[in-house]
Amino acid sequence: MHCIAFGEAGMIEVWREIAVAAPLACLVAVLADAFALPRGRMSLPLRSPGGTVVLVLAAMLVYALALILTGAPVVSGVVVAALFGAFALISNIKRRVLGEPLVFTDFALIGAVFQQPQFYLTALRPVQVVVLAGGVAGLFIILAALSNLDLAARLAGLGLGLIAGGGIAAALRHIDFSASNDVPDPDHDVMRHGLVPCLLAHWYAWRHTADPEPCQLPPIAGASRQLVVIVQCESFTDPAVLLGDPVLLLPGLEAARRGAFQHGRLMVSGFGAYTMRTEFGVLFGRGEDMLGTRRFDPFLTARGEASHALPNRLDRSVWTSWFVHPHDMRFYGRDRLMPEAGFDRLVGEDAFDPPAPGEGRYVTDAAVADRIINLAEQDSAGASLIYAVTIENHGPWPPGDADAAHSAAPYLKLLGRSDAMLARLMDALPGIGRPTILCFFGDHRPSIPGASEPGTERHTPYVLIRYSADGTPMPGSAAECDLTPAELHHAILDAICLGRAE
Repeated sequence: MHCIAFGEAGMIEVWREIAVAAPLACLVAVLADAFALPRGRMSLPLRSPGGTVVLVLAAMLVYALALILTGAPVVSGVVVAALFGAFALISNIKRRVLGEPLVFTDFALIGAVFQQPQFYLTALRPVQVVVLAGGVAGLFIILAALSNLDLAARLAGLGLGLIAGGGIAAALRHIDFSASNDVPDPDHDVMRHGLVPCLLAHWYAWRHTADPEPCQLPPIAGASRQLVVIVQCESFTDPAVLLGDPVLLLPGLEAARRGAFQHGRLMVSGFGAYTMRTEFGVLFGRGEDMLGTRRFDPFLTARGEASHALPNRLDRSVWTSWFVHPHDMRFYGRDRLMPEAGFDRLVGEDAFDPPAPGEGRYVTDAAVADRIINLAEQDSAGASLIYAVTIENHGPWPPGDADAAHSAAPYLKLLGRSDAMLARLMDALPGIGRPTILCFFGDHRPSIPGASEPGTERHTPYVLIRYSADGTPMPGSAAECDLTPAELHHAILDAICLGRAE
């Protein structure tokens, strides 16, 4: 490190360096953002004028912050180039794997990346992990080696930062981004305005989204000693539909469809991830058309919507509610959110034995089925709601081969265990002697290169089965009925009310 004298000559020299480095940094930022997918028909399309203004201001703000930190105008330009290039690279990788560019709520998961790295790093190729890790390490080394104690540069950075920050705030207030649409579309918005402008515009709209009015509907009592079991199954889908091969029909799923009160396709929005979007819809009954930019990660604001949650919609003087998930409940903040949503008891990973050798990385679906049946069999004078989230069928899955069925073989093996869980619940729950509703659905399709990749078709199956107290399946409609996760929430409530009326 070295110190540059603070004075008029020093200030002039600093501004000369800034006058060269800052515009170049902004130009590199614009070029890097132009490579963020999706792009227009041109190889380097210009984004909207408003998006370009926000992008340049954002680059200037980053440049100013780096200048305050390092005191080095040229190094600060390198920081801007590296950061905006990394945003475009990460967004493109994510879009290839999950079918969606980077969204602002992804930054809320940075802590989870360190808590559960296997959830995220397995989506990258080894060379990509090395490049990203090396880039971050190299950037810190450069910053440490080339920083100085120049006060003039830091004062200049402070001035630039105030101007750029004020300009971004004004632009976000007055430029017409499409973030205010009922269902914001990241692909459309990135192609039109650019990646970084959309991250900022969506975040700005999110900050100004108000909580809904508290639910004023009367609580639901349901039938005497009614049992409701809802299973949100990790990466569960119909392999016959996914791979286009009727031979792959799942026997448990087919039996459930034949005996279902209602079944069909669950029209989930996520692919390969974003469990919380489906989970929020089913638990809170609020569709993505109501959420605006909250739809990207509705759990971040779900505490303000807790009165709409399924357990809170039930008469809590009659119902006891369990939330079962054999994983760290701090993930997505479930440990704090679920009690506010009305769950009386949480059953987390500490309630399960670790997977035995050969059982895989996660607690098995068979163990979750055991726990559900145990809770359902407990003597209870009241009604019971059990909401379970499985995890055994979580990836990673190996890269694809030319043969899609071979590529998906590890996934299909785990999918068979999830189907066996469904069959076991269908066998055990009718014999408990309580009027029962069983709802089973997949949270999203898997992302398996070569076999299951992002596309327009993202639906998963759901089944809603009703049993009388003597275990007899209660008939419903034989026709398929497509539902969103929020509509499934209301279908479950309707089924509970039917039990009360019968």
